[in-house]
Amino acid sequence: MSLLDRLKAQIAQDGPIGVPEFFTRCLHDPRDGYYAMRPDLGAGGDFITAPLVSQMFGELIGLWAIETWTRMGRPSSFRLVEMGPGDGTLMSDLLRAGKLEPDFLAAAEVWLVEVSAPLKVRQAAKLGDAPRWVGRLDEVPVGAPMILVANELLDCLPARQFVRIKDGWAERVIGLGEDGALAFGLRGLGKSADTPIPDLLIQPEGSIVESSPAQAALASDIAHRLAADGGAALLIDYGRAAPEAGDTLQAIQGHQKVDPLKTAGLADLTVWADFPAVVAAARETGAKAGPIITQGEFLTALGIEARAQALATARPDRADQVARQLDRLIGEAQMGALFKVACLTAPDLSPPLFEDAT
Repeated sequence: MSLLDRLKAQIAQDGPIGVPEFFTRCLHDPRDGYYAMRPDLGAGGDFITAPLVSQMFGELIGLWAIETWTRMGRPSSFRLVEMGPGDGTLMSDLLRAGKLEPDFLAAAEVWLVEVSAPLKVRQAAKLGDAPRWVGRLDEVPVGAPMILVANELLDCLPARQFVRIKDGWAERVIGLGEDGALAFGLRGLGKSADTPIPDLLIQPEGSIVESSPAQAALASDIAHRLAADGGAALLIDYGRAAPEAGDTLQAIQGHQKVDPLKTAGLADLTVWADFPAVVAAARETGAKAGPIITQGEFLTALGIEARAQALATARPDRADQVARQLDRLIGEAQMGALFKVACLTAPDLSPPLFEDAT
């Protein structure tokens, strides 16, 4: 029985489920979840991430990590952690850039936080046995400072969805339609305290707002670690830089948007990263955080245009390709504006490009 059929049977027996439960089942069901069974990254797969667009992305993050380590006082040992490391390309490019500072590489203890068995195989093929793998951040040993990178991780964490109705708000749920197919519906909120409606301006009837306790909880976990042991965390994802309404739940298959209710377990499922909530949660836990900047601003400040020129000069036959890659990463109509970057740090650290963090 497929995941879609099992979800229908569960709903028929127990009633509608919330969007977060549906989201998590689609991605991580041990029998049929997308990441458990069939994650497919790259141009020939379902979606492509920035590290797969160009080596420049991971290399510049590597330079940022080196400078951050330097500002940390060049500790002789630190945890270099990547959460949601994809196929290992970002970490591979980061470590290659790290060769510019041998002491950085010597001090780095590489940890990959990954829950997908198929992706672990791909990471090991690219990185060898140097990294250590865990399924959760709290399995990375404490007691040493940490530099953490997470690219397109927040969007893999579920969000609750709330719909403005005539006399208040209702939560969006997934039930069965008259034809027996999965369908969106509404569940009244009543007066329950467990209804974290985002603090937005009054929205017109029918508006959808999202709240992701999972994204905020991850930010709190990272911030707690940074406050205790020191270091910094770099979070990069597509999402919002200010509170706003909108339904961002989407399923991607073969680089195309598909109906999430018809493709359970067969497509990647995402929501936008809520950077304001992430930054607020980190600050409440005792870390510094922010400001939120665009990926274009971040990579440009790190010198991606000069790096692109160097690559094009070294390989004139690839100059046009490099130019397209550069535009994909920093162009306003590409990843440059949609993707945002935030940094969480220990209270005593001012990392490069985020000196104004509070």
